[in-house]
Amino acid sequence: MLENPIDKLSLVIDDILIAERTQEIAQVMLTANETLAPEQFALLIEALPQDKRLSVWSTYPEAMQRAAFVDMGQGTRTSLIQALSDEECFELLAQLDVDEVIEIAEEIPSRLLKYAIKNLDDSQRKLYQQAQQFSVDEVGHWVDYNYVRISEKLKITSAQLLLQKGLSSYTEDFYAVNKAGVLTGTVAINALIQSDGESTLKTLFSAEIIRLNANEELTTAAETVILSGKMSLPVVDENEHFLGRFTVETAYQVKQESQTEQMTTAAGLSTDEDLFSSVRTSAKNRGIWLGINLLTAFLASWFIGFFEATLQQVVALAVLMPVVASMGGVSGSQTLTVIVRGLALGQITEQNRKVLLRKELKVGGVNGIIWSIVIGAITYFWFNSLELSFVIALAILLNLLTASASGVMIPALLNKLNIDPALSGAVILTTVTDIVGFVVFLGLGSLLLL
Repeated sequence: MLENPIDKLSLVIDDILIAERTQEIAQVMLTANETLAPEQFALLIEALPQDKRLSVWSTYPEAMQRAAFVDMGQGTRTSLIQALSDEECFELLAQLDVDEVIEIAEEIPSRLLKYAIKNLDDSQRKLYQQAQQFSVDEVGHWVDYNYVRISEKLKITSAQLLLQKGLSSYTEDFYAVNKAGVLTGTVAINALIQSDGESTLKTLFSAEIIRLNANEELTTAAETVILSGKMSLPVVDENEHFLGRFTVETAYQVKQESQTEQMTTAAGLSTDEDLFSSVRTSAKNRGIWLGINLLTAFLASWFIGFFEATLQQVVALAVLMPVVASMGGVSGSQTLTVIVRGLALGQITEQNRKVLLRKELKVGGVNGIIWSIVIGAITYFWFNSLELSFVIALAILLNLLTASASGVMIPALLNKLNIDPALSGAVILTTVTDIVGFVVFLGLGSLLLL
């Protein structure tokens, strides 16, 4: 049976952590160089404590250092830069090509970025400047320059000769342009190989050119490429000038990074936090959201304070309060997760949101009725009080309905305000369900039990 690549990485990490001397680490890395996939060497550095990273990094060959440096997360890269001397950083940056410089440009100190740009040749420096005309959220900033661009007047036989030079990854089309650099057509490699004639490439042009505008939002462009069934799509500016291509590899990377960002921000974490970043950095990143959560908790406590007299007389209400809050929070989180995912995939619109709201309210109503009966029965046998059972059953039903409605409406509202629902939706929803649950439960308790 083949060994799982993840298991291989785990074994290497364990061996490095057990090793006490630099020579032992070097021996472990000799084996790792033969067993790990190239993409795993960045993951390896990220998975190691700070005191082990330099020892492992020094065993990487130059090509592997270059690839790992670009692939690793921003927090890990920053810590590595701080540990290396400027001379070591310069030596590493001198090896990068324009695509790699663009990828890390926003994440390295300005002195290092200037050095990296300076070491690009004239043509690559021009491409770098072209990328800077677009924001990091636009596809024009991330075009791939490993393409075949040819004149639309080129003959088929001449174009076929280009095939002998070899093609870069994800190449299934040649891009034809006129004298002004305007994209006029695409030629499928398969059609070119099978063609025989002295006519120009125009006879092989695809009937329709699927293209991306350079100002298009990055995640939208990525989804377009993935759904197109093509290995790459051409990117043009507002005047139809051909700038480069956007590959399916980059598209999936963008999609994965977007999903990862939603997961980390939903937990109140920084997307660039290193696994072994300093205690101070991690505490700062997480402490901000703990503070926000504390404010919402005090808000819920403030509402509870209105019913202090009720709680003093009916202690059972205080015992059962966590049940009401927990059921509302879980139900709301379930709805919120579905809605945030739908927003991220572009599945939710103004037209279907009302239908979705009605559906979620029905789900909340069904679960509310079932679980209010269950919890009401348990409460009756526990406290032998029919009134208390009715109070908590009704509170559970109303809170689950509120949670379902909030799970749909809160992400929609935050989306309209250009606030990431994954970032703050859970905090707001929990506050709403807690307050509604407590007010309904304690309010009914005050009316029926005193």
